[in-house]
Amino acid sequence: MTEQPNNPLHGITLKDLLTELVERYGWEELARRVNINCFKKDPSIKSSLTFLRRTPWARAEVEDLYVRLKNSPWSH
Repeated sequence: MTEQPNNPLHGITLKDLLTELVERYGWEELARRVNINCFKKDPSIKSSLTFLRRTPWARAEVEDLYVRLKNSPWSH
């Protein structure tokens, strides 16, 4: 595996990323921040992962939210 020192998502699985966002915000707030139905109607990690893996634009929005959370001065 190659090193990616400038990639903030390097070494983080989609499942870990999503789990951390849900723990931080909860499903309702996550749905408000990223407007996708899998966060609104009967949300679960499993169903959300399935959707995000098949939907590049939604995955990009979730990853962007995660990066912004990690770069926030209040996240530490």
